[in-house]
Amino acid sequence: MYLYREKYLSKEDNKLEITNVKTGKKEEYKTSDRGYGIEIKDTIAYWRKANQIHKWFVDNVQDGEDDCGYHYVAREQLEELLKLCKQVKANSKLVDGKVANGYSFVNGEQVYNYEDGQVIKDPSVAKELLPTQNGFFFGGTDYDKYYLDDINLTIEQLEEILNNKDNDGVDFYYSSSW
Repeated sequence: MYLYREKYLSKEDNKLEITNVKTGKKEEYKTSDRGYGIEIKDTIAYWRKANQIHKWFVDNVQDGEDDCGYHYVAREQLEELLKLCKQVKANSKLVDGKVANGYSFVNGEQVYNYEDGQVIKDPSVAKELLPTQNGFFFGGTDYDKYYLDDINLTIEQLEEILNNKDNDGVDFYYSSSW
């Protein structure tokens, strides 16, 4: 699951400095000597098996079609996702409990393996605002520490993206591969 930014540098713009998200260093881009413009595209956020975040993108960006395509995301949509994540975090208290950790087959039937961990005491807000989704390679669907870790990662990444002045005037795109 990836969020990209794209910026087109026209031949009239000549050059652009933009911070590389991975290194944190400024990089300078220049149009070619022939006067052609260039398109700058880089990955600015990454998730792995954060099915609640993927579901949100499918429902709110991809018109409900989970097609592993490349989809434009408006800045306002990222702001909305950030707001929802913050609401979920504020209403999710972790308590000791049992968390699923894979499954085994017993007498031909699938049985989940549980271990000590942390679960969200009352997941009703999480279920309402950012529900999980079953699917192949989608990760766990429990409302536990791992769910909340994905929410926290999303908050961290979106705050960085939305507060970074280098992202003013860029286009955002979401893409996933399942």
